Amino acid sequence: MKRIKIGTRGSALALRQAAWVRERIAHRHPALHIEVVRIKTTGDNITDVPLAQVGGKGLFVKEIEEALLRGEIDLAVHSMKDVPSELPSGLHIGAVTEREDPRDVLVSREGRGLRELPSEARIGTASLRRGAQLLGINPRWEIIALRGNLDTRIRKLKTEDLDAVILAAAGVRRMGLEDKVTEYLSLEVMLPAVGQGALGIECRKEDAVNELIAFLNHPESALAVEGERAFLRRLEGGCQVPIAAFGQVRGGGIFLRGLVARLDGTHILRAEIQGDDAEVAGRRLAEDLLAQGAGDVLREIYNRLP
Repeated sequence: MKRIKIGTRGSALALRQAAWVRERIAHRHPALHIEVVRIKTTGDNITDVPLAQVGGKGLFVKEIEEALLRGEIDLAVHSMKDVPSELPSGLHIGAVTEREDPRDVLVSREGRGLRELPSEARIGTASLRRGAQLLGINPRWEIIALRGNLDTRIRKLKTEDLDAVILAAAGVRRMGLEDKVTEYLSLEVMLPAVGQGALGIECRKEDAVNELIAFLNHPESALAVEGERAFLRRLEGGCQVPIAAFGQVRGGGIFLRGLVARLDGTHILRAEIQGDDAEVAGRRLAEDLLAQGAGDVLREIYNRLP
C-alpha cells in the first residue's frame, strides 16, 4: 500500500488520538502517504441531549464504520469505550494500543477531593455508569448530565455552578490537562467503562492494512480489553447503562472485575474472576452478576430509556 486514510471523529481529543496513530505508522512506514479524514457521527450531531436518551449503540462509531465498509477509509481510530461489543460483518479490531491510565478523575471547583465535597454537591458527568457509582457513595449528591469536549465540561464547573466534574483520566492526559485534576479515583471507588483508556484500530478483515498496523497492538492491553468486551457482550450492554469492567493480565491469565448498578445507586452488583481465557472469563463474570440479579436491574433500566 502506498496511501492510507485514517477515519476519526472531529473532536480535539479524537484528532489528537488519530494524529498519535498517524505519527507512529509514518515512523514505521516512512514511504506511506497518510491522510486523516474527519467523520461526523450521530453522537457528535446530537449535543444537547444526554447520550442515554439518544438510544442505540455505536453513537460515536457507526458512520465511521460505514465509511470503512464503503472503502472510503482504510482504518479507524476509536476510543475503545465507544466501540459496541458487536462489530459489523467484515470489520474487526486490528490492534489495541497500550492502555493509558484507565481510571476516572475528579476535577473540582474548589480543589476538594471526592470525600470532601459538600453533602449535596452538584457533580457533572456524561456517564450513567459514573452517576450510579457516585450515588452509591452519597445518594444526596445531584448528578448533572454533561455533554461536550473536555474543555467545555471543565468550563461548565463555573457556567453550570457545579462543584465537580468526573472525566476519563486517559482523555485528560492525552489533552495535556493533568494540572486540572483534583483527584485520581481508585478502581474501588469508580470502576471504569469497558475499554476505557485503550485505543482500538478498526479495519476490514483480510485487508493489507492489517500488516501495517500490527506493530501497534499491545498484547496485554488487547487481552484485558477482550475480556471486558466479552463481559459486556454477554450482558448485551452499551454506553446507555451503568455497566463497568476492568481487566488485568496476571501470571499469564486475566483478572477481571465487573459491576452492574441501578441508576440511583441503591443496588450495585459486583463480581471478580480469574481465568486463563479472556473470552471465557468475561462471560463467566457476566454470568456471576446475572446470577446476582443483574438481568432484572438491566431490564428495569432499558424500560426507562428511549
